[in-house]
Amino acid sequence: MDLFCAVDIRGGRCVRLLRGDYGAETVYDDDPVARAVQMAEAGAAWIHVVDLDGARSGRPENADAVAAIAAAVDAPVQAGGGARSAETVETWFEAGVERVVLGTAALRDPALVRDLASSRRIAVGLDARAGEVATDGWLRGSGRSVLDVARSFASAGVDAFVVTDISRDGTLEGPDLQGLAGMLDATDVDVVASGGVGRIEDLRALAGVEGRGGRRLTGAIVGTALYERRFTVAEAVAALAGPGGGD
Repeated sequence: MDLFCAVDIRGGRCVRLLRGDYGAETVYDDDPVARAVQMAEAGAAWIHVVDLDGARSGRPENADAVAAIAAAVDAPVQAGGGARSAETVETWFEAGVERVVLGTAALRDPALVRDLASSRRIAVGLDARAGEVATDGWLRGSGRSVLDVARSFASAGVDAFVVTDISRDGTLEGPDLQGLAGMLDATDVDVVASGGVGRIEDLRALAGVEGRGGRRLTGAIVGTALYERRFTVAEAVAALAGPGGGD
């Protein structure tokens, strides 16, 4: 499994939200680029960048920071937040982003996702609250379940599903292992887990999640636990590469 280190940007700063609440923000760094470089140099397989302002407004608000991170780190960058048009997606790829995550766009314009996925590395972001996919920076419910949306893109050629349990995100209370196993059973697309990791044991547990046919998660996104120094990037990488973590 790959470690994705989260760099969430709001107002140009590196922050974390609690359960997706924009009113429950903790600022961890005024320089998200420096933080991303630090994580990449420590061994992160990916840097996962989210433009939180863009996720709410529907257009990139921290595009310069995203581009600066992509230019500064050796690790591949996965970016999302406000990417709802082909033009925005192409701009991010031109800036050096390796994979773009489409969440709201996947619900509102699935044809766009399918078209882009035919030639670009596109992930579908499935941000869920009580099993319902949320849109617009996690502020609105879509009326559709995570598994329903995932199955609708099962043959679309997308690179991965990035699955976030909003109720656990930033809480450090542990990931939804059962729900993630269900995602592995639902499609053959790679699944990256996000939300709730608080201990090194959580990463070991994620490395052991198994779906039908022995399928395993391909990555885990970790943010708050790293910022709060619950463990280091190197320790996280080692945990994910343990028994079952290297599959």
